[in-house]
Amino acid sequence: MEQQLNSYLQNMTLEEKVDQLLQLVGAFFEDAETDGQITGPMASLGITEETVRNVGSVLGIAGAEEAIRVQQAHLGKNRLGIPLLIMADIVHGFKTIFPIPLAIGCSWNVQLAEESATIAAKEASVSGVHVTFAPMVDLVRDPRWGRVMESTGEDPYLNSVFARAFVRGFQGKDLTNDTDRVAACVKHFAAYGAGEGGRDYNTVDLSAWQLREYYLPSYKAALDEGCEMVMTSFNTVEGVAATGNKRLMRDLLRDEWGFDGVLISDWAAIKELIPHGIAEDEREAAQKALLAGVDIEMMTSCYNGHLPELVRSGQLDEALVDEAVMRILKLKQKLGLFDNPLRGADPEREREVVFCEAHRAVAKELAIKSCVLLKNDSVLPLNRSQHIALIGPFAESGDILGSWSWSGSQEEAIQVIDGFKSKISSSLLSVATGCSIDEISEEQYAEALQAASQAEVIVLALGERSDMSGEAGSRSDIRLPQAQLELVKRLKTLNKPMVAVLFNGRPLDLHGVIEEADAVLEAWFPGGEGGAAIADLLYGDAEPTGRLTMSFPQSVGQVPVYYNHFNTGRPQLDPNTKERYVSQYLDVPNEPLFPFGYGLSYTKIAYDSVQLSSDTLTPGQALTVKVRVTNTGTRPVEETVQFYVRDISGDTVRPMKELKDFRKVLLAPGESQEVEFALTEPQLRYHHADLSFDSDSGEFAVFTGPNSRDTTEGRFRLVKETGK
Repeated sequence: MEQQLNSYLQNMTLEEKVDQLLQLVGAFFEDAETDGQITGPMASLGITEETVRNVGSVLGIAGAEEAIRVQQAHLGKNRLGIPLLIMADIVHGFKTIFPIPLAIGCSWNVQLAEESATIAAKEASVSGVHVTFAPMVDLVRDPRWGRVMESTGEDPYLNSVFARAFVRGFQGKDLTNDTDRVAACVKHFAAYGAGEGGRDYNTVDLSAWQLREYYLPSYKAALDEGCEMVMTSFNTVEGVAATGNKRLMRDLLRDEWGFDGVLISDWAAIKELIPHGIAEDEREAAQKALLAGVDIEMMTSCYNGHLPELVRSGQLDEALVDEAVMRILKLKQKLGLFDNPLRGADPEREREVVFCEAHRAVAKELAIKSCVLLKNDSVLPLNRSQHIALIGPFAESGDILGSWSWSGSQEEAIQVIDGFKSKISSSLLSVATGCSIDEISEEQYAEALQAASQAEVIVLALGERSDMSGEAGSRSDIRLPQAQLELVKRLKTLNKPMVAVLFNGRPLDLHGVIEEADAVLEAWFPGGEGGAAIADLLYGDAEPTGRLTMSFPQSVGQVPVYYNHFNTGRPQLDPNTKERYVSQYLDVPNEPLFPFGYGLSYTKIAYDSVQLSSDTLTPGQALTVKVRVTNTGTRPVEETVQFYVRDISGDTVRPMKELKDFRKVLLAPGESQEVEFALTEPQLRYHHADLSFDSDSGEFAVFTGPNSRDTTEGRFRLVKETGK
């Protein structure tokens, strides 16, 4: 087959080679009817019909009949019969929409995360898609950034675990023969989540040390799992826009990490090298991007317009074009497209597979496990005999899918009201909108007051519209809109038990809700089965087991606030002492409102003191860390036991805690289990000031607990005979 690929390459003209490096949306193909989700400006590209005949990939076509029609038409026009790669943003489901990735992270359920990707791949592939632009593994610490909803949180270890799971789910073990899978594309390389001020597309300024220690591990984990593609990020890295950053893309990604898969720009990112200020014009942008190793240009025509001239003038070696084309051809080969250009696309099977009951059942299970109970003052679970007032803009809304769910259907989503109707009779349910997302009228409030007056418990369905987060969804004020806070405040005066269910794509400043409500359930955007999942949780037919993977701030002024922070030379040891000259805020605590790993259940779990097998650890051996956990309540529960480590003294400053492992244990009422972790020396390695990766002899602390704050501690020493 390598010979066949070389034959294709040798028979291409230079222009045909360059056209293989171009990706266009479906609107450029006369046989296409859709163009997916548009995520950037549609510039005038000056694309000719001949270029479209030779283009290498298309973005946003989905639907078996359309994919077949476009592929067959393309093969009839392409001189060498080279098939198209069909790509799409299948981020948290195709037609069956799962919770947003941030919510999936809060499940801490790696197996279900992988299964969600497997289902998404199956639905996408049978609908004609070959590549998904997922997983997004950017480390996120700033909830102002709308795209936190696409990540799994603030911890590099947990992000890496989920990155691997998503890649396994999308790709499986045999992309060539398993046509129920799609190629994965990890994004956005690199450090896109660190934009200044939480503003999308903004500048990133990190040290090389911080980049390697915290932001790069999850991308590397995805590649180690075999991820076929990488997408460049919009931001700068060490002063150079990523898409033209040779040091990042060719020296690190290609040479140091050995990645030889396809590197694709994000939407128009090559042309955006011009406003970034590292390219004077499209010609220079094309040159710098190809030198950096970018194979596919998405939705601008810098390559198409200038690479042939740059090669013929001797300013670029044609070998750089050839290697990019060959990487694209190899991916098409791996997907089996030369032998079967239609691959998994099958309209009849599509009708059977897509949005089927089995897939929806998994979506519901994952939604249940992704919701996080933040507060419960003995009001949950609800009783089926109670009269409920369901009030709020999300009471009867299908806008619960979240961003990046363009193939999903809000009309087919299970709404909160549907979930309640499955639990109690209509005579026990009063419903009112109360307010819109960001406006409240006296008529709406009067309707809410009427509904609440009949009720024993008020359930408020509150949150953000889905377009208030996601790409280009940055916000400086991360509180709920004032209209909803006003509704909460007014209904509080009725002195009835009140439960708030929140729909949002980011951690929020919850003041105005957390003090007023007796219970708060963070539902995120739970996907198409969200209403059913929420009803199961509120009525106790399912146990809340979700745990936060991103800290909730006291206020936006704390941001960024995250659990694995450093100490300072003047740490705040006791906030109650009111000592002046320490690192602190005068108006809010240093700590977040809810920390990483936090979440409540309907039962209580007791943790005994942590036990270590030894007070020393040496290379080549393992230290066993044990903790006994007991369900002291009356309901069975799944507990996520979390394991953290702190390096007391290092070559560089070390975080106060770092997640190293976790276990999920099922506990019957009154049951105890001993949970065991094995710690080895490689887990203690980190990047030193010279960027070497090693561990240090010295003292360490270990912590176990239900979250990053409420832990029990033990100590040991790492003893190394040689080295640092």
